[in-house]
Amino acid sequence: MSNQNPVFIPGPTNIPDRLLRAMQVQTIDHRAPDFVQAFAPVLEGLKQVFRSTTGQIVTFPSSGTGGWEAAISNTLSPGDKVLVARHGVFSHRWIDLCQRHGLDVQVIDCPWGSGAPAERFQSILADDRNHDIRAVLVTHNETATGVRSDILSVRSAMDASAHPALLMVDCVSSLASMPFEFDGWGVDIAVSGSQKGFMLAAGMAILCLSPKALAAMDGARLPRTYFDFRDMLDANASGGFPYTPPLQLICGLQESLSILFDEGLDNVYARHFRLAEGVRRAVGAWGLSLVAQSPDLYSDTVSAVYVPDGFDSNVLTNHAYDTYGVSFGIGLGQLNGKAFRIGHLGSLTDVMVLSGLATIEMAMADLNYPIQLGSGVAAAQEYFRANGTNRSRAAA
Repeated sequence: MSNQNPVFIPGPTNIPDRLLRAMQVQTIDHRAPDFVQAFAPVLEGLKQVFRSTTGQIVTFPSSGTGGWEAAISNTLSPGDKVLVARHGVFSHRWIDLCQRHGLDVQVIDCPWGSGAPAERFQSILADDRNHDIRAVLVTHNETATGVRSDILSVRSAMDASAHPALLMVDCVSSLASMPFEFDGWGVDIAVSGSQKGFMLAAGMAILCLSPKALAAMDGARLPRTYFDFRDMLDANASGGFPYTPPLQLICGLQESLSILFDEGLDNVYARHFRLAEGVRRAVGAWGLSLVAQSPDLYSDTVSAVYVPDGFDSNVLTNHAYDTYGVSFGIGLGQLNGKAFRIGHLGSLTDVMVLSGLATIEMAMADLNYPIQLGSGVAAAQEYFRANGTNRSRAAA
C-alpha cells in the first residue's frame, strides 16, 4: 500500500486521479481533424500560463533537457558566446549542454544557495561593447538548492547595458506553481516540462518563444532535426505534428490546464506559497537551516534543508523510503550527503504536506537527529490554521 503515499520530491510530482484518467485514452489518428480540435486549445492555454500574448508555444516529446537543447540549437551557431551563472546542479547542466554544442560559455561561479547575480550580469554585458555575447541563460528556480532567481532584475540589467542578447530562462520547476511573466519580464525563450507544476508524467518539453527568438532562427547554424522549431511551428500551424505526438500527454495537458484555470493561477501561486511557508516554519522549528541564503531567494516549490554536522542526508532519505514508504529529494552535486529536499509543488494540500513533515520527523527521530518529535508539524499546523487551511485545494 506504500505506493498510495504522496511523493515529496521536486518532480515528477504526484499525478491526481483526474489526470490519470485523462491520459488513459485509446489511440487516435494524429492526422485526423479531432486531434487538431484537441491540440490547438492546449497551445493557447499554455500561453496564459506563461503570461504571454506575443509568444509562440512549442512542445516536444522530451524532458526539459530537450527543451534546453532546442533553445540553443535553434537560435545560436557554433562558437557563439553565452553568459550563465552556475549556482546549482541544473544551471551547471545547462552549461555542460552548451559546451558540448561548441558554444563559448562564460560562467559566473556563485555560491550554492545564492541566485543569479543581476549586478554581475550587468557589469559583464556593459563591458561587451561588441555584443559578442549572444544569449544570457538563467535558471529561474534552481531545484538543487531551493533558490528562486529574480528574472526581472536580470532583464533590467540587460536593458541597463543596452545589450541585445537573448534572455533564455529555465522555468521547469517553477511554471504553473510560481508567478512567471514571459512578456512582463522580457523573456525570449522559456523552457518548462510536463512533470512538475502541470502534474503529469515526464515526457513533454514546453517552450514559449518571443518574436526576437523566432527571428534568431534565420542565422542559427547549430544542427537540429528532431528539435527544429520551424518544423514544429509549420506543422502546428495546420493543427498537426511533424512526427508522432505524445497523444496521452497532450490529453493530460488539456485537462491539467482546466484544473489550473478552475483553481485560478493566482490561487495556485498562493497555495504554493502557503505550503512552502509551512515547510519553512517546520524547518525553523527543527533548528535546521535552508540552503537558500535569504528569504527573497526562497523557492515555493522545493526546500533544500541542511542536515546537522555528523549526519548523512542520504541515510535519512533512504530510511524514510525504506521504513515509511515516502520519497524525499536527495542532495545533488556538492550537497550530496549534506542536504535533503522537500518538494511541495503540484497536486498537494496542507494536509498532505503535514503528512510529509510528520514522516521526515519520524525518520529524523529514528536516526537520533537533535530535534523534538512533533515540533515541525506543530509549527506548520499553526501557520496553516492561521492562513486559510480550509481554502486549500489541489487537483482531485
